[in-house]
Amino acid sequence: MKALLALAALVATPAWAQTAHVEVFRAGSHPAVPGPVERFTGMVTVQPVFDPHAPSTASAGTVTFQPGAHSAWHRHPKGQYLIVLSGVGWTQEEGQPIVEILPGDVVWCPPGVKHWHGASATTGLVQLSVQEAVDGKNVEWLEKVSDADYAKGPGVK
Repeated sequence: MKALLALAALVATPAWAQTAHVEVFRAGSHPAVPGPVERFTGMVTVQPVFDPHAPSTASAGTVTFQPGAHSAWHRHPKGQYLIVLSGVGWTQEEGQPIVEILPGDVVWCPPGVKHWHGASATTGLVQLSVQEAVDGKNVEWLEKVSDADYAKGPGVK
Protein backbone atom coordinates (compact mmCIF):
# COMPACT_ATOMS: atom_id res chain seq x y z
CA MET A 1 0.00 0.00 0.00
CA LYS A 2 2.83 2.43 0.88
CA ALA A 3 4.48 1.76 -2.48
CA LEU A 4 1.20 2.46 -4.27
CA LEU A 5 0.78 5.78 -2.40
CA ALA A 6 4.37 6.77 -3.19
CA LEU A 7 3.84 5.96 -6.87
CA ALA A 8 0.60 7.98 -6.92
CA ALA A 9 2.39 10.98 -5.35
CA LEU A 10 5.20 10.75 -7.91
CA VAL A 11 2.78 10.60 -10.83
CA ALA A 12 0.87 13.61 -9.44
CA THR A 13 4.08 15.64 -9.12
CA PRO A 14 4.99 17.69 -12.22
CA ALA A 15 8.09 16.49 -14.06
CA TRP A 16 10.03 19.67 -13.27
CA ALA A 17 9.48 19.19 -9.52
CA GLN A 18 10.62 15.56 -9.55
CA THR A 19 14.24 16.51 -10.27
CA ALA A 20 14.36 20.11 -9.01
CA HIS A 21 17.10 21.13 -6.61
CA VAL A 22 18.66 24.37 -5.45
CA GLU A 23 21.75 25.51 -7.34
CA VAL A 24 24.22 28.22 -6.34
CA PHE A 25 25.91 30.17 -9.10
CA ARG A 26 28.96 31.83 -7.60
CA ALA A 27 29.53 35.56 -8.02
CA GLY A 28 31.88 36.20 -10.90
CA SER A 29 31.24 32.82 -12.51
CA HIS A 30 30.38 34.69 -15.73
CA PRO A 31 33.21 36.97 -16.90
CA ALA A 32 32.57 40.69 -17.35
CA VAL A 33 32.94 41.97 -20.90
CA PRO A 34 33.12 45.41 -22.50
CA GLY A 35 29.83 46.56 -23.99
CA PRO A 36 30.06 46.09 -27.77
CA VAL A 37 30.58 49.39 -29.64
CA GLU A 38 27.70 48.51 -31.99
CA ARG A 39 25.31 48.49 -29.01
CA PHE A 40 26.75 51.12 -26.67
CA THR A 41 28.24 54.62 -26.74
CA GLY A 42 31.06 55.24 -24.27
CA MET A 43 32.67 52.93 -21.73
CA VAL A 44 30.33 50.16 -20.63
CA THR A 45 30.98 46.88 -18.81
CA VAL A 46 28.46 44.03 -18.86
CA GLN A 47 28.61 41.44 -16.07
CA PRO A 48 26.18 38.56 -16.68
CA VAL A 49 24.50 37.55 -13.42
CA PHE A 50 22.53 34.53 -14.63
CA ASP A 51 21.52 32.90 -17.90
CA PRO A 52 18.14 31.33 -18.59
CA HIS A 53 17.61 28.15 -16.60
CA ALA A 54 14.78 25.97 -17.99
CA PRO A 55 11.90 26.21 -17.70
CA SER A 56 12.53 29.92 -17.07
CA THR A 57 13.66 32.15 -19.95
CA ALA A 58 14.81 34.99 -17.65
CA SER A 59 18.36 36.31 -17.60
CA ALA A 60 20.01 39.17 -15.74
CA GLY A 61 23.14 41.25 -15.90
CA THR A 62 24.79 44.13 -14.11
CA VAL A 63 25.72 46.91 -16.51
CA THR A 64 28.17 49.63 -15.48
CA PHE A 65 28.08 52.84 -17.52
CA GLN A 66 30.79 55.49 -17.16
CA PRO A 67 29.57 59.12 -17.31
CA GLY A 68 28.02 59.81 -20.71
CA ALA A 69 27.83 56.13 -21.68
CA HIS A 70 24.52 54.66 -22.81
CA SER A 71 22.89 51.91 -24.82
CA ALA A 72 21.64 52.10 -28.37
CA TRP A 73 17.91 52.10 -28.97
CA HIS A 74 16.49 48.63 -28.41
CA ARG A 75 13.39 46.66 -27.43
CA HIS A 76 12.66 43.43 -25.58
CA PRO A 77 10.10 40.81 -26.67
CA LYS A 78 8.87 40.23 -23.10
CA GLY A 79 9.90 43.55 -21.56
CA GLN A 80 12.73 44.44 -19.20
CA TYR A 81 13.18 45.50 -15.60
CA LEU A 82 16.02 47.86 -14.73
CA ILE A 83 17.00 48.25 -11.07
CA VAL A 84 19.28 51.20 -10.40
CA LEU A 85 22.01 50.09 -7.97
CA SER A 86 24.15 53.25 -7.87
CA GLY A 87 24.87 56.50 -9.66
CA VAL A 88 22.61 58.64 -11.80
CA GLY A 89 21.12 57.47 -15.07
CA TRP A 90 18.84 58.48 -17.88
CA THR A 91 16.30 56.46 -19.80
CA GLN A 92 14.01 57.34 -22.66
CA GLU A 93 11.08 55.73 -24.43
CA GLU A 94 10.81 56.73 -28.08
CA GLY A 95 8.74 59.91 -28.43
CA GLN A 96 8.90 60.70 -24.69
CA PRO A 97 11.22 62.96 -22.66
CA ILE A 98 14.43 61.60 -21.11
CA VAL A 99 13.83 60.62 -17.47
CA GLU A 100 16.44 60.69 -14.69
CA ILE A 101 16.77 57.45 -12.68
CA LEU A 102 18.36 57.13 -9.25
CA PRO A 103 19.49 54.36 -6.84
CA GLY A 104 16.57 52.20 -5.75
CA ASP A 105 14.42 53.14 -8.77
CA VAL A 106 12.92 50.28 -10.77
CA VAL A 107 12.16 50.90 -14.43
CA TRP A 108 9.73 48.69 -16.39
CA CYS A 109 10.20 48.72 -20.17
CA PRO A 110 7.11 47.00 -21.66
CA PRO A 111 7.42 44.38 -24.42
CA GLY A 112 8.26 45.83 -27.81
CA VAL A 113 8.72 49.42 -26.57
CA LYS A 114 11.72 51.16 -28.16
CA HIS A 115 13.94 52.71 -25.49
CA TRP A 116 17.52 53.34 -24.33
CA HIS A 117 19.20 53.81 -20.94
CA GLY A 118 22.57 54.67 -19.48
CA ALA A 119 24.53 57.10 -17.33
CA SER A 120 23.89 60.80 -17.04
CA ALA A 121 26.35 63.11 -18.77
CA THR A 122 28.30 63.69 -15.53
CA THR A 123 27.75 60.66 -13.29
CA GLY A 124 28.16 56.93 -13.88
CA LEU A 125 25.41 54.35 -13.42
CA VAL A 126 25.27 50.73 -12.28
CA GLN A 127 22.04 48.89 -13.10
CA LEU A 128 20.73 45.36 -12.84
CA SER A 129 18.72 44.38 -15.92
CA VAL A 130 16.30 41.44 -15.96
CA GLN A 131 14.59 40.22 -19.11
CA GLU A 132 13.03 37.09 -20.62
CA ALA A 133 13.66 35.55 -24.02
CA VAL A 134 11.35 34.45 -26.80
CA ASP A 135 12.84 31.75 -29.04
CA GLY A 136 16.22 32.33 -27.36
CA LYS A 137 16.28 36.11 -28.05
CA ASN A 138 15.86 38.67 -25.24
CA VAL A 139 16.67 41.92 -27.08
CA GLU A 140 16.46 43.49 -30.52
CA TRP A 141 19.21 46.08 -30.99
CA LEU A 142 18.43 49.11 -33.14
CA GLU A 143 20.27 52.31 -34.15
CA LYS A 144 22.45 54.32 -31.78
CA VAL A 145 21.07 57.32 -29.93
CA SER A 146 22.35 60.47 -31.64
CA ASP A 147 24.75 62.67 -29.67
CA ALA A 148 22.34 65.60 -30.11
CA ASP A 149 19.39 63.63 -28.70
CA TYR A 150 21.41 62.36 -25.73
CA ALA A 151 22.71 65.87 -24.99
CA LYS A 152 19.12 67.17 -24.51
CA GLY A 153 19.07 65.56 -21.05
CA PRO A 154 16.05 64.91 -18.82
CA GLY A 155 12.70 66.52 -19.51
CA VAL A 156 13.23 67.07 -23.26
CA LYS A 157 11.84 64.88 -26.08
